Amino acid sequence: MACRLYEGKAHAASYWKYRISPSEHLMKQVLNFCEGHRGGPFELAVDVGCGSGQGTLLLAKHFASVVGTDVSPAQIEMALRHAKQPNVTYRLCAAEELPFADSSADLVAAMSAFHWFDRPRFLLETHRVLKPRGCLALVNYTLDMELSYSDCCSHTLNQICREFYAALHPYRNPILGPNSIYLYKEAFEAIPYPNKEWQECVWDRTSMPLSSYMGLVESFSSYQALLRDDPQKAQKLSEDVCQRLMSVMKVTSAETEVTVAVKYFYLLACKPEEA
Repeated sequence: MACRLYEGKAHAASYWKYRISPSEHLMKQVLNFCEGHRGGPFELAVDVGCGSGQGTLLLAKHFASVVGTDVSPAQIEMALRHAKQPNVTYRLCAAEELPFADSSADLVAAMSAFHWFDRPRFLLETHRVLKPRGCLALVNYTLDMELSYSDCCSHTLNQICREFYAALHPYRNPILGPNSIYLYKEAFEAIPYPNKEWQECVWDRTSMPLSSYMGLVESFSSYQALLRDDPQKAQKLSEDVCQRLMSVMKVTSAETEVTVAVKYFYLLACKPEEA
């Protein structure tokens, strides 16, 4: 059974505001794989577990039609608020029960969502929905995020970040195991397609206010679990970490821009023609 999280309206709003999306460079890796194995033009892409739709929008300029799906009404409502591209639509459904015909999609993607699915059922459903030579893309990032700020010791900043993550670790959902990357590796080994690709370390750097970095971590399921369990403890932890980071940076505003380096990994696979 899939795990259902991120369903509250406040969390959906936070998800839209703070969650990061793969860079254009990373999306190009996915598209290059699709072009190499299927060729264009591309008709339909399905973004499963789309959340508030950031990743869905990245696909819009590459496909005639893009459909984001999610099991959370609040997330779909948030995605619809920001759906401006005419070729992007959203559907409320489970990842394991996609409302698409057999052999209809050029791409099925899941960005930072696959680990919450009933993974064997989802992979079977993906196989059903993909066209022959259609592609599956599973993309996620790790907690090995690194902060940097000019004229500041990055080691000290990142030690504080590691302590933040360690404080949240007891609230990590057991479905994820010690590290969700192993769930993706397991899927990579299980997928029987001969044409597949695994990439474990792709660094993506982006600038954002320190407050947005804090908001990103606060959107994680572990922080949300702490917030439900003990709101005061969660708020104090976040405030203390932010103050410590600002102290090391020698700044007084959490709106100060920092560089956040995020380590992605991904799995790409192409359904065989004969399937």
